[in-house]
Amino acid sequence: MERQVSITLKERKGEYKRKTLETEIEVKMNLDGKGISNLQTEIYFLNHMLTLFARHGFFDLEVKAKGDLKVDYHHTVEDIGICLGEAIKNALQDKKGIRRYGFIILPMDESLAQVAIDLSGRGYLSYKVQFEQERVGSFEVNLVEEFFRALSYHAGMTLHINLIYGKNSHHIIEAIFKAFGRALNEAIRRDDRIDDVLSTKGIID
Repeated sequence: MERQVSITLKERKGEYKRKTLETEIEVKMNLDGKGISNLQTEIYFLNHMLTLFARHGFFDLEVKAKGDLKVDYHHTVEDIGICLGEAIKNALQDKKGIRRYGFIILPMDESLAQVAIDLSGRGYLSYKVQFEQERVGSFEVNLVEEFFRALSYHAGMTLHINLIYGKNSHHIIEAIFKAFGRALNEAIRRDDRIDDVLSTKGIID
């Protein structure tokens, strides 16, 4: 009689801490989670967007952040991107067995966003998004690009973000964060056909 063996794959977890004269950030991430988030950034709009990213990507995410918000949100948002990128890189480790690429076009009411990812080891951001408003509440919309630039470079990720169309700034940003979560979930999925890494070089670096 054939014996069936149950194999439990190790959860891919990463964390990163960063402390400067401007910010103090701690990020913990489980790529094989259920979409549970615990976010304490003092920037409530960013909390909302990171909640969407975690939920739609099925990542467990913890973020604790303090920053010089009396100056503006820039340092805190950028440094959270840095720490999240490093946590993703740490969780992926050698990238063996993963699909590497992720792509999605995602609607949010009148907005349609496109996100494509290559976990190439090379940090790069192409960001083609225009807004009609400068702020969503107290959040400056140009900080979305700064967040993803920091994240992509520190994760070693080639990231393309395109707004196909949209008017409402909240909806546009929400579509981007949801699409990023879905595309990253696709890129980090394990594929039994990939014995090592999906690269003719034998490494992804």
